[in-house]
Order: sequence, then structure tokens, then C-alpha cells
Amino acid sequence: MDGVEQPPIRAAHPPPPRYATSIQITALDGIVNVNSLFTFAAFVGLAWSPSNGGVLVDSPTCAAGPHLAESMVTFHVFSFSSFLFSSLVAMSLKQAIRLAWVGNGGGSSRSGSGAAAALRAHVNKAALRAGIVVSAIGTVSGYAFLMLALVDLVQIKLGTLSCGSLHTYGAVVPLLIFVPTALLFYVSVVFYAFTR
Repeated sequence: MDGVEQPPIRAAHPPPPRYATSIQITALDGIVNVNSLFTFAAFVGLAWSPSNGGVLVDSPTCAAGPHLAESMVTFHVFSFSSFLFSSLVAMSLKQAIRLAWVGNGGGSSRSGSGAAAALRAHVNKAALRAGIVVSAIGTVSGYAFLMLALVDLVQIKLGTLSCGSLHTYGAVVPLLIFVPTALLFYVSVVFYAFTR
């Protein structure tokens, strides 16, 4: 056998690093799960009508005008659209990873779904990262629009910000502190997934 020339061994594809896309799959799962919750919240907000009552303002000068009700509905629509867009992009990316896994010989076993499938998938990292960023932008936009809709809702219920009501500011100020802080953490996690 020493005189027989052996054919060179060719590697079709270098094996992907362990957990190559599991971080991205986790990020996409988080986007879809959180977006589902807030899409429902935006939908409920759209179904609510400011004319249903429950306004706690006594002074007519502090009562919100129809423009605030209109902007609240507009922001709810923008929020709903942003969350839906973000979820659809994230689910499309997850499906693309699954298709890449099957296309690269991953088989059709049930054990190869989800993050385990992503471990063996050969995916275009640049496209995956771009998709995660686009999905994250949709989620951040949805949060921002939902926050603006809630500010309008507080003004409809408790009085406009121009009246200087402590109840109005007591509801709006924590909202404007906690939501952007949470968004900062969210963007940091997405950036971490983007760089992996």
C-alpha cells in the first residue's frame, strides 16, 4: 500500500465554531417573545377609546384636547406596526438559519431544531447581523412609540403636562426614566449579539 498514492482529503466546509449562532438565536427568541407581549399591549391600547370615561381631571383648562387623543391613537398604530415588523424579521431570520442547517446536511431529526440546529448551520454572518440590527431597530421604535402613547394617555386621564399636576408628572417622569434605561440594556445585549 506504500506505493499507492492516496487522494488528498478535502474539507467541504470548515466546521462552524461551537455555539456559532446560538447567541443570535437567543437574541431572536428574546425579540419575538418581548414583541409579542408589547404587540398585544399596543393592540389593547388601540381598542381603548378616550371617550370611554375614567378621566380624572376636574379643571376644564387642564383637560386634554382631541389632538392628544388623535396622537395617542397614531402612536399606538406606529408602535403596533414597529413590533410586528420586528417580530416578522426575527422569525424570518430564525427560519433562514433552520433552512441553512437543513441545506448543509443537518437532516430532519427533531433533535436538530432551535439552537441545537444553529450550532451546525453555515449562515451568512453579515446578513444575520444586519437582520438582527433591523429587528432591534423595529423593537426600539415600537418601545418609543408606545411610551409616547402612554404619555398621551396619562395626559388624557390626569391632565396635561402644561398644568403642572403632580399626578401627571408622577406618572410620566418614571416612565421617561425606566423605559429608556431598559432600552439601553436591550441595545447593549443586541450589540453583544451583533459582535459575535
